[in-house]
Amino acid sequence: MRSLGKKLVATNGCFDLLHPGHVRYLGAARSLGDALVVGVNGDASVRELKGKDRPLNNERDRAEVLAALEDVDLVTIFPDVRATAFLEAAAPAIYVKGGDYTRETLEPNERAALEKIGADIRIIPFESGYSTSMLIERLRKIDK
Repeated sequence: MRSLGKKLVATNGCFDLLHPGHVRYLGAARSLGDALVVGVNGDASVRELKGKDRPLNNERDRAEVLAALEDVDLVTIFPDVRATAFLEAAAPAIYVKGGDYTRETLEPNERAALEKIGADIRIIPFESGYSTSMLIERLRKIDK
């Protein structure tokens, strides 16, 4: 894409239970370039990051739902807790994270890989009121 003068945008995450905050975030990410690739944490890494009760949806299902979104051009599943290998392989022109992150709170190895690639790091404002963990808590309260 770079040789064609086009910009690849990349992001990553668990995307366990897709909600409007995710959809808006991915739309904003896609608007920054010519194509959007989304790296999805594999099931084992989601358990390590989020706890033994997660993910709610398996990695293939999460990837399928993301791939069905108009703003997403490519989805890949990566097995690691950290997205470093995914980022090195994708080599995006622009890397996007949500507003619950800052440049300083990005994982140091991921940030180093992005700097080596020369990716522009963009933080998209957090969509207040949307959280998979919050939705799970609401469902647990209903279940009681």
